[in-house]
Amino acid sequence: MSDPATDAFVAHRNLLFTVAYEILGSAADAEDVVQETWLRWVKVDLDQVRDQRAYLIRITTRQSLNRIRTMKRRREAYVGSWLPEPLHTAASDDVELSESLSMAMMLVLETLSPTERAVFVLREVFEVSYDEIAEAVDKSPTTVRQIAHRARRHVDARRPRAKVSPVERRAALEAFQHAVETNDLQALMAVLAPNVVVVSDGGGIKIAAPRPVVGAEKAIRFFVGSMRKVGGTLTTELTVINGNPALLFRVDGELDGVAALGIENGRVTDIWYVRNPEKLTRVESPTPLSR
Repeated sequence: MSDPATDAFVAHRNLLFTVAYEILGSAADAEDVVQETWLRWVKVDLDQVRDQRAYLIRITTRQSLNRIRTMKRRREAYVGSWLPEPLHTAASDDVELSESLSMAMMLVLETLSPTERAVFVLREVFEVSYDEIAEAVDKSPTTVRQIAHRARRHVDARRPRAKVSPVERRAALEAFQHAVETNDLQALMAVLAPNVVVVSDGGGIKIAAPRPVVGAEKAIRFFVGSMRKVGGTLTTELTVINGNPALLFRVDGELDGVAALGIENGRVTDIWYVRNPEKLTRVESPTPLSR
């Protein structure tokens, strides 16, 4: 027979993971934070808790901010470009959540300070009150409002401006997929924006560009060169990563990586390609998310 603490935690678990992931950009660390939240939650006197959701989010936020210190040390030693850990997610009608999870937005959030990111995520994505956020980040409500305003302005200046329809996104993705699978360099050149930026994350384990590759011609040379080094038969399949259409890459049937794309005016403006196997544990089975 379950107890009230367990029931409440289980009911909010997907939400807590989503909060931690949006603050950290790492599913593995988000899972650790959720476990740490549980260990603290079972010691709480539930009779003193007015709002269980808010209280659990508060614990998760604090643990996420503590976790960032450990992640910072790891990030400093990381080999090559770093990208958020991709998640296979189920198709969702929650447009705002999908946008907040997109690789483009996750990278924008990386440019905020830890506190700014926590405040922005809690307010803009999860609609937590300023008073509750203040409790979570140990600031006054007035200060939190100022941080939220500053973070919102920062994000608005950097987030993708153009709204891309699902039809347009799907068309560009399929055109890119066809060009890659058929090794049609002309078709690839046609679907890539002239100033496309390719960021690849191999974590020092898999071959990846040490820094971003800028420009369509350089991007094509990078892809061709990478495929030659990898060898084998390349296949791709459409999937949903971080709430948005993406591609899984396989070589001789084995998972090689996942590519999320930025689309504008029907062409690919950004390619975020994660090859680090330590970041590919959640790209084939859906991760349940909630807000």
